[in-house]
Amino acid sequence: MTRPVVHATAGHRLGSANPHQEGPADLRLVPLALAAWGAAALALGSPGRWTALGVLACLLAAGVLLVWPGAGPRRGAGRRIGRRLNGVALAGVLLCAAAGAASAGLHGADTHRGPVPGLAERYARVTTELTVTSDPRPTRPRVRGDRIAGGGFVLDADLTRVRTPRDGTTTGRTPVLVIVAPGEHSGRWRKLLPSTRLRLTGKLAPPLREDDRYAAALRVEGTGPPLVTGEPTRVQRTAGELRAGLREATDGLPPDARALLPGLVVGDTSRVPPELHDAFAATDLLHLMAVSGSNLTIVLALLIGPAGLAIRAERRGLAPRLGISLRSTALLGGALTLAFVVVCRPEPSVLRAAACGAITLLAIGTGRRRTLLPALAAAVLLLVLYDPWLARSYGFLLSVLATGALLTIGPRWSAALVRRGVPPRLAEVLAAAGAAQAVCAPVVAVFAARVGLVAIPCNLFAELAVAPATVLGFAALAVAPVAMPVAEVLARCAGWPAGWIASVARAGAALPGAEAAWPGGWWGGLLLAVVTVLVLLALRRVPRHPWTAAVCAVLLLLAVLRPPPLTRIVTGWPPPGWTFAMCDVGQGDAAVLAAGDSTAVVVDAGPDPGPADRCLRDLGVTRVPLLVLTHFHADHVAGLPGVLRGRAIGAIQTTVSEDPPEQAAFVRRTAAGAGVPVVRARPGEQRRIGPLTWRVLWPRAGTAPAAGEPNDSSVTLFVRVARGPTLLLPGDLEPSAQRGLLRDYPTLPPVDVLKVAHHGSPFQHPGLLRDIRPRLALVSAGRDNPYGHPSPRTLDALRAAGAAVLRTDTDGAIAVVGAGAGLRAVPRGRS
Repeated sequence: MTRPVVHATAGHRLGSANPHQEGPADLRLVPLALAAWGAAALALGSPGRWTALGVLACLLAAGVLLVWPGAGPRRGAGRRIGRRLNGVALAGVLLCAAAGAASAGLHGADTHRGPVPGLAERYARVTTELTVTSDPRPTRPRVRGDRIAGGGFVLDADLTRVRTPRDGTTTGRTPVLVIVAPGEHSGRWRKLLPSTRLRLTGKLAPPLREDDRYAAALRVEGTGPPLVTGEPTRVQRTAGELRAGLREATDGLPPDARALLPGLVVGDTSRVPPELHDAFAATDLLHLMAVSGSNLTIVLALLIGPAGLAIRAERRGLAPRLGISLRSTALLGGALTLAFVVVCRPEPSVLRAAACGAITLLAIGTGRRRTLLPALAAAVLLLVLYDPWLARSYGFLLSVLATGALLTIGPRWSAALVRRGVPPRLAEVLAAAGAAQAVCAPVVAVFAARVGLVAIPCNLFAELAVAPATVLGFAALAVAPVAMPVAEVLARCAGWPAGWIASVARAGAALPGAEAAWPGGWWGGLLLAVVTVLVLLALRRVPRHPWTAAVCAVLLLLAVLRPPPLTRIVTGWPPPGWTFAMCDVGQGDAAVLAAGDSTAVVVDAGPDPGPADRCLRDLGVTRVPLLVLTHFHADHVAGLPGVLRGRAIGAIQTTVSEDPPEQAAFVRRTAAGAGVPVVRARPGEQRRIGPLTWRVLWPRAGTAPAAGEPNDSSVTLFVRVARGPTLLLPGDLEPSAQRGLLRDYPTLPPVDVLKVAHHGSPFQHPGLLRDIRPRLALVSAGRDNPYGHPSPRTLDALRAAGAAVLRTDTDGAIAVVGAGAGLRAVPRGRS
């Protein structure tokens, strides 16, 4: 006898007593949503006339399908009905595609309408009136040459009036991206709310991409405060006050919890430092920093309980305990969803989160999981029609894929785990994390060119704290306007789970194999998708081959932990007996002197924390008794957080000059945050650590570098390695300082290894090369750098002096091994 469909998924042969059993998934809305999504994505990058032709063709084809007569022989009536239904379904797909393309075409036209695009092509200086449409977002500082650029703010706005001396005044409504440089009034820019009206003067520039959602970028002149001509709306002021109250309530928390909690609750990541952001990216936890449907899901689940029990007599949550009826509970859930949108801003990402939360609300109202997939498809369809730019958003794609995986793949994997003896709750969590990672990893590989190896365990550990942090954070948000002391207590309680999540991210990112390089682009994503499918097929055989599964688990663990002895055997790096290594950190300097087991003296930190951290990991360095920063240029100090990451640092030694002052302040601020003392190098001082003995040769006592020449204050070290080479590390000394060095030390002996000054620039003092006669000359420079480093003239002079020259831009990281006649440099090579 055939079992009823309604009991098909029941575990018992007679089915389940639950009258709301799940049936087959309803996929009818999925093709409609995909059609609108794909058409919108194509239309945003196409000329307007092609979009119009595509819309017209879809409408005509849909019309033909809808009016096609169904007449014919009566014998084929059933077939005609089937064809008729298929024709209607295809017509619906075409109509949705036409709607998506039309919406995208209209939105894209906004970026080409009016005088702004033409003014941007001329880089015109304009005076504008505009309306802010987003919160100000801090830009991440970037190292450009020897300086740190960026650190200001960007915000979205609708330009309503533009005036130029040449073209007069024009009115309209054009989306632009406003770029604000850092300055003493940054705090006032940071407090701007959406719907605020401003008058700004600046220079227009074309957008970075032709299919960008902005018609132009407006770079604001000067660093003064914003000129406000209209206050924000009442709703935005209320939302801003709530967000500000949450920030104030978290002011007393530890740094990680203080930065993370507003992001968990309302998506406010303005306090998140770059190194914490990188840790979340490495562990695939960035979705916790953005407003997502899970935030609203947690709050709604607290109100009503599990979705599967929502309409049963045994339903749980606060609502039945407070005697609230089911209908009133649904209305209260809708009010919470609306408040969520108001507080977190009605931006596309927030609307996407609200749509995902509304899916959960629908499940709470019906108790049926089978309604979730068509609800997700409907949400995608409506959001793409409302904001077609989402069709080209990686964040939107990842959100939809993750939600779809939780609704389709997750339950099947969870049931399979339960059949193999895994407790139901643990099986559900494992299946959810695995399903989301399986479908999202190929997309991440497309634009990030990496694969996270610790994403699933980190998500599992972080998930333990997400719910309490979110619930307590929302409570602090709600209470802050009326009782700040209570809000601070709630925020302190929420800070513990938030700190746990940050600790999970930092610990996971600190593992040597937290992420692995992978080919980027669509081919890389497709390759990872194929590999994922093969792995999943192999996992189905795991129960039959437990020893094979154990071996695979051990190999994965070794790939993540990468114990130095094993890594050295597999990769050959670092070579045995290395005494000095020059890291491949791009256009900058970072060098390492071996000082014992897992111990090293580090000289400079490079321009980026990531490469510096990876270099020290590969070398197995966990303890740095001294970090020498030769001078304060960004290409030598901006990577400081990477050196500090997960290592015991004894002290940081710097030069006597505090130029550039903002980067010197960055070093002291970062060191203070890590609890590491900062000392100045004293000319002539001598130190010894393990096999290393060195002397500080420069800067000269009682002298200051020329104005604008911090390079000439570089800490210069003469190093001897017991039973190893001698080395000269001159930082970025310019020719005048190199001549001064020779005058102060006329008997400077020849050296085995020279770290070539200033990345091999053409400005070198030939007398220094003649006197020290290096056997190995090592140059640290970035590939395709705009300065022409290293200079061919410098390389020729080094070779003429008898030195073997190696350079990081072509050879990768370089290690020095041996001594005397056995001295040699071992390049790691570049991928």
